[in-house]
Amino acid sequence: MTDPIRWGVLGAAKFAQNYMAPAIHQAGNAVLAGLATSSPDKAAPFAAMAPGLRVFDDYDALLADPDIDAVYVPLPNHLHVEWTLKALAAGKPVLTEKPIALTEDEFDSLIAARDKAGLLAAEAYMILHHPQWHKARDLVANGAIGTLRHVHSIFAYNNAASPGNIRNRPETAGGGIRDIGVYPFGATRFVLGAEPETVDADITWENDVDTIASVRARFGEVRMEALLSMRMHPNQRVEFLGDKGRVILTAPFNAGVYKEASVTLDAGGSEQTWRWPEARQYVLQVEAFGRALRGEEAYPVPLEFSRGTQRMIDMAFASAT
Repeated sequence: MTDPIRWGVLGAAKFAQNYMAPAIHQAGNAVLAGLATSSPDKAAPFAAMAPGLRVFDDYDALLADPDIDAVYVPLPNHLHVEWTLKALAAGKPVLTEKPIALTEDEFDSLIAARDKAGLLAAEAYMILHHPQWHKARDLVANGAIGTLRHVHSIFAYNNAASPGNIRNRPETAGGGIRDIGVYPFGATRFVLGAEPETVDADITWENDVDTIASVRARFGEVRMEALLSMRMHPNQRVEFLGDKGRVILTAPFNAGVYKEASVTLDAGGSEQTWRWPEARQYVLQVEAFGRALRGEEAYPVPLEFSRGTQRMIDMAFASAT
């Protein structure tokens, strides 16, 4: 496959409109070729962005089209497994928004379908495509802060004024842990190269949806704490604390949207900071998917990695019941 990859999007989600559709359009090896939606009004912003965009009136029609090479699924959480499996059955590589599944056990069917089809299927976990996380991992692994002792994360925003938002609705598998807990959970696993031994959580519920969670985990001698909230002032930060220093990420999850991404090493009485003002993690994600489809490199966030993060989510929920 040498021509640009022709992407189709299932559903005219706001997130797709604001982030992933522009990323597909801007990526060097991709073209936004198709959108499945029954709403002309919702299709209009996509068509304005990508002249020549084909609009399908249902999802199955897009999956059946031979001119669509890969599929992006930004549907509500409870539909992710169903449409990932349908995309693979239709012969389409598929990138599905997080969380790609709702329980660890659901990964059995996803991995089996991926292997049977011989196609790439992955969760759209964009942060690990950003160079800041590779810098953080290298600093910790190379002993820049001595022995790592503690990881502290916060990810908060406030959508209380939008009760109809899918994140505030139990029937669409909403909630803060599924929406934003995946980020500190997966990022900590990535930097440590390890899995948690224990996870426990204190959770505040509203209408059967988790809105605030304080999560603690143990990775051997390393402890992690994460504050997750859909009811607090916007805030993002991650710190890796060692016995000789610390690594600080000031825009760890929504780099370039929350603020500019930076990694600061505070050790030995001095500070050093790295910045990536031009890095666009959604574009990098699309391009990495394209390179994997071409066989140029392995996709860096396989389903097996995402399964480990889902296991941690399951442990957090189980501890709170």
